[in-house]
Amino acid sequence: MKKRAILIVLDSAGIGALPDAADFGDVGANTICNIYEKRGRLDVPNMRKLGLAHIDGCRLPKTDDELIGSYAKCAEQTHAKDTTCGHWEMAGLALDEAFKTYPNGFPKEFMDAFEQRIGRGTLGNVVASGTQIIQELGDEHVRTGKPIVYTSADSVFQIAAHEEIIPLPELYRICEIAREMLTGEYLVGRVIARPFLGGNGDYKRTENRKDYAVAPFRDTILDGLAGKGMDVVGIGKIEDIFCHRGITTVDHTKNNPDGIRATQRFLDEGTGDFIFTNLVDTDMLYGHRNDWEGYARALEYFDAHLPEMYLSMQEGDILFVTADHGCDPTFPGTDHTREYIPLLICGKHVRHGVDLGVRKQFSDIGATIYEYLTGESWREGESFLKDIWED
Repeated sequence: MKKRAILIVLDSAGIGALPDAADFGDVGANTICNIYEKRGRLDVPNMRKLGLAHIDGCRLPKTDDELIGSYAKCAEQTHAKDTTCGHWEMAGLALDEAFKTYPNGFPKEFMDAFEQRIGRGTLGNVVASGTQIIQELGDEHVRTGKPIVYTSADSVFQIAAHEEIIPLPELYRICEIAREMLTGEYLVGRVIARPFLGGNGDYKRTENRKDYAVAPFRDTILDGLAGKGMDVVGIGKIEDIFCHRGITTVDHTKNNPDGIRATQRFLDEGTGDFIFTNLVDTDMLYGHRNDWEGYARALEYFDAHLPEMYLSMQEGDILFVTADHGCDPTFPGTDHTREYIPLLICGKHVRHGVDLGVRKQFSDIGATIYEYLTGESWREGESFLKDIWED
């Protein structure tokens, strides 16, 4: 029996504030449940059949149907709430110290050196919503040709530019310079290219975003699996998050429908040993824009495609559905929120209705996947394979 693991990350679909949420100003955040209560409904019957409503503290109504999966929620060991830390930890690499953030913008000495390297001035250098700052500074950017630099509560250096003013190759070159410089005392988790189009104060982001992550400090399970000759498939922005490390097959989809189709294609073809998918729309299009209606529809869209995925799964397939942090669109502000993540698991040999409780770290996910595919233990996390798998 060929063994295969599929891990799908519903980007930012958190399920309740962590005990240390006050450190981040996130007390009361609960992405999934607050959306449900704000909207009055959340039609995700297939995730509910996997146990979503049974997760500890979840406020969604429980289904009367027999559960067909196992479930849990996971706490993040790394003291952070960003994409890189979340994905690294679920891949078996928790950080002792989170990446640095810049709530007052980047230091003048750094920005001066950066502008000298790229040969032009910049605008912004503030904490801002990416969709708002391009409306505020877009006209000045078009007039001056200066890229817009901004950050958030996360460890990011984001550079926005109009594609007709700074063509994509040049924007990407500027981001590569920033990535090279943002190390050591200035280390950030990601540099992000944020291209947009439009005019006259009406600007819209395009799907040509590109992330430049710092390379993982130690091996993740991706490195471990690839080192054993396994095919590690990265769908969406996974290759960027892991700085292309440990990934043998790439499908760089740009939105949820494409990511779901790509995942389905690998399922149908029976290829890949570990398929790692990030579905970004929930976070990028809706969480950061306080669009709880759009967020709900994106969750429902994914849920509607779960039955086809389940029917395509082979005998040795295990599907894990989770998140990487929260981004509660009903919450004040537009930043990520410090939350638990849900975990839903299904497969032909996965036990039904097993409550795995509250896991202490995201690394339990990676440890379980690594043990399943290799029969060996990973250095971090506690595998729950014995609790969910039946021959």
